[in-house]
Amino acid sequence: MNLKDAGYSKFALVREMMDTVDVVRRFDPSRTGQVTEAIKSAGRLLLTGEGSSRIFPAKNLIRKSLRWGTGLQIVTDGSRQSAQYDLSSFAVFCASNSGRTKEVVLLAKQLAEAGNDRRYALTANENTLLEEACTESFVLTCGWEQAVAATKSVIEQALFYESILWNLAGKSMKPLLPALADQIQQALTMPIPPDIVSAATKANTIYFAGYNDGAAEELTLKTNEITRRKSDFLEGTYAVHGIEEVMNPEDIVFVVDPIDAEIDKFQEVLSQGVGLRVVAIADHDTALETIRVPAAGEMAPYIGLCAGWNLLVEIGLALNIDLDKPERARKVGNEFNG
Repeated sequence: MNLKDAGYSKFALVREMMDTVDVVRRFDPSRTGQVTEAIKSAGRLLLTGEGSSRIFPAKNLIRKSLRWGTGLQIVTDGSRQSAQYDLSSFAVFCASNSGRTKEVVLLAKQLAEAGNDRRYALTANENTLLEEACTESFVLTCGWEQAVAATKSVIEQALFYESILWNLAGKSMKPLLPALADQIQQALTMPIPPDIVSAATKANTIYFAGYNDGAAEELTLKTNEITRRKSDFLEGTYAVHGIEEVMNPEDIVFVVDPIDAEIDKFQEVLSQGVGLRVVAIADHDTALETIRVPAAGEMAPYIGLCAGWNLLVEIGLALNIDLDKPERARKVGNEFNG
């Protein structure tokens, strides 16, 4: 992507992706200091929301918490399913950029009626229905997005949740943010090999595989919104456990941050067996064809996600798609009206 090129900069989606750099640079991890204590006291945290407000922000936190061995129980599910759970002992974060998402607002109201005072809203707007239903509300600094596909808000939501983990561990994530902002800018603006873009434009289905930390799964959703192509998320080694039966040679698989021990099987089943193209998005050379991204250590999932955005924009432009205006997708998926 290149904002100096009008072919890119005319789209709000591209401008908002690039806004992510400054969102990261100015993020204040201390915002969650007080709520961290409440979550620590509860010992259990549910992160709920619909679509992009939940996929990467919640799952990135869960993976990192398990890797760090924090002992905090963190779970995530959609609001309708979460409404069936006994959440009396949970702290609950309800995420909705609009603050009007019906499923999320109704869950918050249900928690209020049940007397759960550890209910928190995370939105991109002030004075919303969700804020009214929650004990405390946090408003993102990134502002309301014009494009239908959420981007910079996803990163800020993920940073917000992750800062809770760092605060809980007594560590500061702030020193990492300047470098992360620079690395995200590199991931967003690095050239994507034209032959990979061309291959993806010819695919019936664009698959994403990788860790269950939300990055590859969020890119699957963005593929639908940005390229109008069918897509599927293949968590872990799902890609080599049966779905190959319905894959076609013209399809393509992008593996985000592949596990080296799994690459041979991907090559055997997908490259050799199905005959399709498998491309890694990684910070080092792999045995697969590889799109190299900056190495970001603990913050690597953010880089994989932003590099994937870059890739999808190139595919969308190659297909001559209006990146800002999907034909059917809506900015607020299911709005609460009363």
